[in-house]
Amino acid sequence: MTAETALKFAALEAQAQTLMSVFTKAGHEAVAPAVIQPADVFLDVIGESLRARTYVFTDPDGAELCLRPDLTVPVCRIHLARHANPETQAKYCYNGSAFRFQPQGADAAHPREFRQAGIERFADSAREAAEAETAALILKAVESVGLKNWTLHIGDLGLFRAVLDAAKLPQRWQKNLGEAFLRPGAFKTELKRLTTEPGARSRALPEDLLRDLVPGDAEASEAALLAYLDSNGIELIGNRTAAEMVAHLLDALKDRDAKPLDASAAAMIESYLAVSGPAATAGTRIANLLTGVKGGPGAALDAYDRRLALLANAGVDLNRITFSAEFGRSLAYYTGLVFEVSAPGMPPDSPIAGGGRYDGLMRSAGASRDVAAVGAAIHTERLLSAVTGARS
Repeated sequence: MTAETALKFAALEAQAQTLMSVFTKAGHEAVAPAVIQPADVFLDVIGESLRARTYVFTDPDGAELCLRPDLTVPVCRIHLARHANPETQAKYCYNGSAFRFQPQGADAAHPREFRQAGIERFADSAREAAEAETAALILKAVESVGLKNWTLHIGDLGLFRAVLDAAKLPQRWQKNLGEAFLRPGAFKTELKRLTTEPGARSRALPEDLLRDLVPGDAEASEAALLAYLDSNGIELIGNRTAAEMVAHLLDALKDRDAKPLDASAAAMIESYLAVSGPAATAGTRIANLLTGVKGGPGAALDAYDRRLALLANAGVDLNRITFSAEFGRSLAYYTGLVFEVSAPGMPPDSPIAGGGRYDGLMRSAGASRDVAAVGAAIHTERLLSAVTGARS
């Protein structure tokens, strides 16, 4: 270890101790999740983009494992191991390494192994209060080690879903748009397909495969897919499971005779996604945009306003918060508020911290039902770089 590396390691350790002190004083219990995790839990929930970047391997007993690509899922598993009732309220904090392949090559801002210090909290009934407290605590933590000139960027997947509901989209179209939302180019393509030729996907699929699918029977349809692949000598490889492929095939089958999405509904969705700017005024802009829309996202807008008021009550300067309707996180398990903390001098794709609400993740980790959950993690190497850069 060089002297420079030793100094950086010591600085990271000192920074981590300060961050963890902030978290534990706020009532979060420190936990240390295992580095090696069952791969299936991660691969089911983290989304296709990150799934392809997860280090997966098989041990001598044949178990498929992975190096944790983040620490939220492992903390969910710790909570489930401790509590027979997953809706037991709890708050945890952690500091440790995560691992992700970097397709563009590893660099200082995007290493293959990096440190996360974060917090997770479960089963809070006061949803907006839990979200505001989580974001405010992350800001307090980064300020505690010297980062004062931060910017908080937020999005709201709950508002996005409410707009799709108001547009009267079928659930399968909402699901498709939700999946495409994480990839802006894909979203625009999907929305155009729905407004022009919803059945276009099915025409590109093998007719003999579609003919053997059984609408309403996923198990029989999966057997038909596997039989088709086997008879044509095609291996089931890639990021999607047979069940996921079948779900998409059955949706494509339903779209064959579907009428295109109404142009006014598509225009409303596009107008919502164009909303960007100060968070304090975004709610009014969205409300004005949806005035007169039957079944508009009133409850989601109320939650948005409550969250901002609670952040202000916690001492967060709302003038330093921006909102973008198009903003989403790279992890597919988020379901509501999403946020990132940025610092001057850092690349746009290198936030200092990020997090949000993920109510469905506990079910994916083994619970029998969804559990209210919100959390966030700090990328400690980036935080150290931002702080030392500001001091130099």
